[in-house]
This record gives sequence, C-alpha cells and structure tokens, in this order.
Amino acid sequence: MRISAADWKPAKLDELGFVGRGKSRHRPRNAAFLYGGRYPFFQTGDIKAANFYLTEYSQTYSEEGLAQSKLWKPGTLCITIAANIAESAILGIEGCFPDSVVGFVADPDKADVRFIKYYMEILKLRMQNVSHGATQDNLSVDKLLSFDFLVPPLPVQQRIAGILSAYDDLIENNQRRIKILEEMARSLYREWFVYFRYPGHESVPLVDSSLGEIPKGWQVNPLNHFGKVITGKTPSKANADFFGLNMPFVKTPDMHGNMFILNANESLSAEGAKSQASKTLPAGSICVSCIGTLGVVSITTEDCQTNQQINSVVLTNEASREFLFLRLQDAKQTLENLGSNGATMGNVNKGKFEAMELISPPTGLLTEYHRVAQPMFSEILSLSRQMDNLRRTRDLLLPRLLGGDRASQVPDD
Repeated sequence: MRISAADWKPAKLDELGFVGRGKSRHRPRNAAFLYGGRYPFFQTGDIKAANFYLTEYSQTYSEEGLAQSKLWKPGTLCITIAANIAESAILGIEGCFPDSVVGFVADPDKADVRFIKYYMEILKLRMQNVSHGATQDNLSVDKLLSFDFLVPPLPVQQRIAGILSAYDDLIENNQRRIKILEEMARSLYREWFVYFRYPGHESVPLVDSSLGEIPKGWQVNPLNHFGKVITGKTPSKANADFFGLNMPFVKTPDMHGNMFILNANESLSAEGAKSQASKTLPAGSICVSCIGTLGVVSITTEDCQTNQQINSVVLTNEASREFLFLRLQDAKQTLENLGSNGATMGNVNKGKFEAMELISPPTGLLTEYHRVAQPMFSEILSLSRQMDNLRRTRDLLLPRLLGGDRASQVPDD
C-alpha cells in the first residue's frame, strides 16, 4: 500500500475526537469513604506501567468516589499531563482517572485510537520538553491541543495500527503468561515458607525464634548466610573513558517491574569495569534497591555492575535463588523500617542489609523448591526476552510507518 506525503494531514487532537480531563475532587481530602469500591481508579503511575491496554490498578472508588469523578468507557486513550508526562495507554475496562490525566475518545469516522496511541510515542519527547516547569512538570490541556497529529485516511490508520498492535498483542499475551507463572511460584512459596505447609510439616513442631514461631530444624540467619553482599559504586564521572559499551551499569529504574534485568540505560567501558572489578556481579545475582526507593528486587542475567543505591547478593548456593528472590520481595517493609533514620531519603547500608534476619528453611527443602520453581523462573526469563525483542522491533517500525512527512510503504499483509 503506497501512501504519498499528501495523504497525511495535520490535525489537532480535539479535531479527531472528544478530549476531556479526568475528575477527582477528593473532598474531603483523601476521605476513606471515597475509596475501596468496585470502580477502578487509574492513576498516572498505572498508565506509565501499562504496555498498551490499561487494566491494572492499585486503587478503586466507592459509589461516593464515583459521584465526584467520571466513569470512562473502554477504548478511551488516557494521556498523563502531570507527574509522568505524556505517557499513554488505552482503557481495556471501564474506569475513572484524576485531573492529571486527559481522556481522548476517537471519532470513529476520523481516527483509530490505536493509531493515535502510537503517534503519541512520536510526540512524547516534544511534549515532555515543553512541560518543564519551575516547581513541577506539567503538560496543560492547551499545550496538548497545540500539537499536530499527522494522520492519513482512516483505512490507512487502521492498517498501520493493525501491524503495530500485533506486536503489542503478543507482548500482552506474554505478560499474562508471566503473571500466571509468578503467581504459581509465589503461591507455593507462601504455602511452604510463610504458612509452613511444606511436605511433611505435620510431624514437625513449631519452636520459638527471634522472628516468631518457626518449624523445628529451621533457622533465623542474617542475609549474608545466603551469599556475599556487594554494594555497587559509580566510577568517577571525571573520567569519560570509564563509560562505554562493555558492561551493563544497573540503576534502580532498570529494575522496576522486572524480575530479570535485561537492559541497563548506562554501561561501563572495559577500563571503567576493571577500575572496580570487585563490584562485578555474575549472572544470577539478586539486586535490591537500598537508597531512595527501597525494596525493588531483580535478578541479573549477565555480568554487570550497579551504582551505590543497590546492594546485591552473590549466592553461595544457587538452589536458594528463587526462595531468596521472593523472600526479599516480602522484606520491603523491613527494609523501609531499617532505612528510616530521620532522613528524607531511606538508606539501608551494607552493614544493615547483610545483617537483616531471615527465616531460613533446611537445605533439602530449598533444593526441592528450586526444582519446582526454577523452570517457572526460566520460562519467565524466556518470555521477558521475547517481549524485549518484540518491543525493539515495534519501536523500529514506529517511525517508518508513522513517517507521514514523506511517502511510505505499508505492507498489505
């Protein structure tokens, strides 16, 4: 399908459909009776975390909450205009959102909402650049409506959206499979290591420990019982030769929402990595954010180094990996308690981290859990790598298919 540049016409968002701001008066402020009902309440963080369709949420409205808000229909494009600027996702279910989010409902005769969602990715950086403020970044509705969307005829929009959304549909499917596998591994972990309903538990009495009652034969050990703790470090920024493309340099944002660390936004040169070789982590190490945002946990997939905000465990016994990953995820509140020292930013130093006490099951039970859970973790890693490749391919196609400033070729099938 050959498309000429003349087929692409500039249009403002409100010329392509209805644009409205979310509502959330929250009066009285944050009153409990507004929340906890059956109406999903999507916030900017939920939109940023979504891939394409928005279905996951951390808060709900009651009937009273709905009365001071608005229920938007599936198919609405949600666009953030405060906090996380110019993030977008399409509602997959009915839901409410606050005034920090703009809703776009496409005119079915003018626009395909999926095409507009993809075009938002083309405009995102420009929108973020015009949103910088003295106190807080903000993309006003007026600024949002000042941007031109170059749109071809509706059938072409639908064809382009169909090509790109095929990748996102595969990503969504992988995400669902990962969620099921994570829940399977976590459910067994809870049964055995939280509720102590492991094979043979009926004949094992509970005994007192510093962390409450535990099965006889289990122990309470410091974290460094499981392996060597390494605190990351940033090489001197004054030496530009320390940074390059040889070794991934992991920071907390690289870990968010990821069981496995597949990509790091920065990397070190061979010289930079060698300058602090004792900080190198092998694949399979468990990283935990311990400054600022506490308790984000991920597993390395290749040799890497981290910055000083991350403490990592290089395991002595690889059979403890799945158990310890889930145990450290459960320790978020403990880490926050350890890190609250009156300062504005939480900080759990190496000494506090490696001394943190954990309930430790016998080696044989750890090995048995590893035998069951390791294939699930391995499948999650495989699916995550597939998603990474799908995103990369989709992002390469985006500017080629949405390049309406020049003639472009859209495949017919």
